[in-house]
Amino acid sequence: MASRTIAPLRAASRRIQISKAPQSWAQCHVRTVVTPSRAKPYTPPSTASRPTPASTPPKASTTTQPPASSTPAAKPAAAARTPVPATSGTPLPDAPSGGSGHGDSGGAIDWTQSYHGLGASAFAPETAAALQAPVAADDVEVKPDGIIYLPEIKYRRILNSAFGPGAWGLAPRGQLMVHEKLVTREYALVVHGRFVAQARGEQQYFSEEGVSTAAEGCKSNALMRCCKDLGIASELWDPRYIRKFMKEHAVQQWVEHITTKKRKQIWLRKDDEVRYPFKKT
Repeated sequence: MASRTIAPLRAASRRIQISKAPQSWAQCHVRTVVTPSRAKPYTPPSTASRPTPASTPPKASTTTQPPASSTPAAKPAAAARTPVPATSGTPLPDAPSGGSGHGDSGGAIDWTQSYHGLGASAFAPETAAALQAPVAADDVEVKPDGIIYLPEIKYRRILNSAFGPGAWGLAPRGQLMVHEKLVTREYALVVHGRFVAQARGEQQYFSEEGVSTAAEGCKSNALMRCCKDLGIASELWDPRYIRKFMKEHAVQQWVEHITTKKRKQIWLRKDDEVRYPFKKT
């Protein structure tokens, strides 16, 4: 019974497969006959063929431009140039224009800042000889600490001998500076209306009552320093002269302070004697 049923089923399946075969073959034939087309190169479309959009007319400008002038515009006047001096730098303060340098024409020189006549010319030979004359050994003094010096009054005598009284002077170059226990001031040495030298003097003081006396000593100290530029007593700054003078004219001496009773060695001239506040031991 089973074999009878299976046989008709097999026969039916064969008829179904035979009826479907021509469709699959036709499909296979179409797939083999149809060939794909080759890709063509891309060419961009021409702009002429594209329709151009309608352009909007430009808007009229609200600002009106001034009409062009037929005459050229006037150029601004150029500023006047300051002529460049032949030499650079700021000139030293000098005598007023038209003056002789001595105030004869009414124009005085401001010696607080002027350098009028500095290095203008040399002094006469006889004046130079008086200024540079050797210092006499009897005029030199020795301090207790061994420093040699020429008293201030002898500098003034040399200046008076070389130039004459009234032909030279000290001009203050600033205010008197009062420090603690010390005063200083700057001075200029003026000879025959010419600036010669400049120096700052100093002097110690121990009480307020002694400031005026210290100010006078400060001026004398500045004078001695200014005289170095003129060659006055230049030996006193020569180390060889100092050693020779101390060997020939000075000696060390043990002394005792009268008030404190302290002993120490001091320098003095061989022809001098121990003075207050010391006494010889």
